[in-house]
Amino acid sequence: MTTHAASRLTSKYQITVPAPVRNTLKLRRGDTVGFEIGDDAVITVRKAFVPDMPFTRALEPLLSEWDDDADEELFGAL
Repeated sequence: MTTHAASRLTSKYQITVPAPVRNTLKLRRGDTVGFEIGDDAVITVRKAFVPDMPFTRALEPLLSEWDDDADEELFGAL
């Protein structure tokens, strides 16, 4: 079965990960996701694991702006 989900890009180029995607990937607040871009422009989103962490840890200070209860309340059900 294929599930479709969509999210709107904000003026800051941010998206909310839709609930079906979060549930499938078992994502929780604070998790990091990885993107793989194929030659055919198909993008795979996955939960990032230990080998990905040195790179993603370097990005965390840039992402904390959106890690608060107000964002979770507004976008948590998406």
